[in-house]
Amino acid sequence: MPNKDLARRAVVTGLGAVTPIGITARTYWESLISGTSGVDTIRCWDPSGLDVRIAAEVKNFDPSLTMDRKMARRMSRFVHFAMAAATEAVEDAGIDFSAYTQEERDRVAVIVNTGGGGVEQVIEGTRVLAEKGNGQVSPFAIPALSGSMAACQVSIKYGITGPVMCQVAACASSVIAFIDGQRLIEAGECDIVIVGGSEGNLVPIAFAALGNMGALSSRNDDPTHASRPFDKDRDGFVFGEGAAIVVLESAEHALARGAKIQCEVMGGALTADAFHISAPEPSGRGASTAMTKALRRSDVAPDEVDYIVAHGTSTPLNDATETRAIKTAFGDYAYKVAISSPKSMVGHLLGAAGAVSGLAAIGAIREGVIPPTINQENPDPECDLDYVPNVKRVKKVDTAIINGFGFGGQNAVAVFRRFHI
Repeated sequence: MPNKDLARRAVVTGLGAVTPIGITARTYWESLISGTSGVDTIRCWDPSGLDVRIAAEVKNFDPSLTMDRKMARRMSRFVHFAMAAATEAVEDAGIDFSAYTQEERDRVAVIVNTGGGGVEQVIEGTRVLAEKGNGQVSPFAIPALSGSMAACQVSIKYGITGPVMCQVAACASSVIAFIDGQRLIEAGECDIVIVGGSEGNLVPIAFAALGNMGALSSRNDDPTHASRPFDKDRDGFVFGEGAAIVVLESAEHALARGAKIQCEVMGGALTADAFHISAPEPSGRGASTAMTKALRRSDVAPDEVDYIVAHGTSTPLNDATETRAIKTAFGDYAYKVAISSPKSMVGHLLGAAGAVSGLAAIGAIREGVIPPTINQENPDPECDLDYVPNVKRVKKVDTAIINGFGFGGQNAVAVFRRFHI
């Protein structure tokens, strides 16, 4: 354990989620450990004519439950998700920002990262411009498409006047949110940081482009088995949507107000492949270096890690490369550590993928249960580690890491650990 005073240690006190398998953090966790798939034929628009017609959609979600109805109409879907997840996380943490002084709110930050922001606003605005003319384009189109708007809306809702940040780093985005949040607390700049990621871009152009790239699974007739990380028969990832938000606090602040502490965020690391716009560097050097640096920065030995929440996209290249990277970072211990991928159930949430992985790590530490990797039916000789196939595992977890590896070679790893004073 790093020798840091309690004011500079970042602990988790609240969780919120909107996912394809549950629109609260609790229902997400329960579905995750039961191995429930959220993948189905696309319902939010007609996918006829596309090669890929399946996705992991959020179901039965009403944004007006946590946002003003008028503002909800003006904002993008990823903002809706983020606001709902943030509202739940703040309530779960038991924080009442209305009682905070101005000086206290100056020491609260919001970091909500994304991969794409409000892409659907660009599509709709372009349609309106072409069909009805420039006078009919919504003046709210630009704020609605901005990637930073989810963080800004959370800040506005709670009167938070500390740093408000958004990083767009493809599939590594929301792992970076945990790292940046932990660093703000470690630096003594903030007492509370609301962190996470949100994505709501299930739009036809994305399916056409990613389908043409060959990145997506085309198991249209068997959607619940389409996402199959580390399985020999994997044929691509499944596009998903949703959000997850976590309240981080300094341990001193959390203990002083009697908060329930779920675990500690120890630190993390970032690297780059510098190789290709979409493919991982074959040796996995960038990913393994990120894992090694994250553990060193957190003062955690490789053999102290009980659980790795893998990036595990279900693409042929990623899963084999991530396996090689884990072997490089962990040596012989790679064969002993439990590994699983939430993407087998929720698909790939891009900018929110790391955030839902974070909830998996936190849940495993809190409850001593490791979620499975479902659809592990035909082992791949190149992927020969312990991926917790198909069924949850009851096991004490003291330390977990989450991996996030994005298009363009962006690698991020964060370390979570059971909290001890």
